Amino acid sequence: MPLAALAAVSGVTATGYVSPTMRAEPTDGSGFATSLAGAVDAAQALQAESKTLALQAVTGNLDDIHNATLASTRAQVTLELVAAVRNKGVDAFTEIMRMQA
Repeated sequence: MPLAALAAVSGVTATGYVSPTMRAEPTDGSGFATSLAGAVDAAQALQAESKTLALQAVTGNLDDIHNATLASTRAQVTLELVAAVRNKGVDAFTEIMRMQA
């Protein structure tokens, strides 16, 4: 799932293949914002699924603990990915602000 969140931002498939439908068209930035919002929404959905399965595991209503472990790991990796993208964006913005005209 973390790769799916990244694919929404970059157009890269799970195999690393860049989709030929990605065109270099000038935009106002709304496409990037929409993709980034979709990736964050996907991360939130993974967090919610992980929380639900963890609650089922604690209450004894979960048949297979493997599912809860996988959901937790997916949520953790996706959160780390989102944080890394955010940090790179902040670094890029800071670097742009340091540039002199």
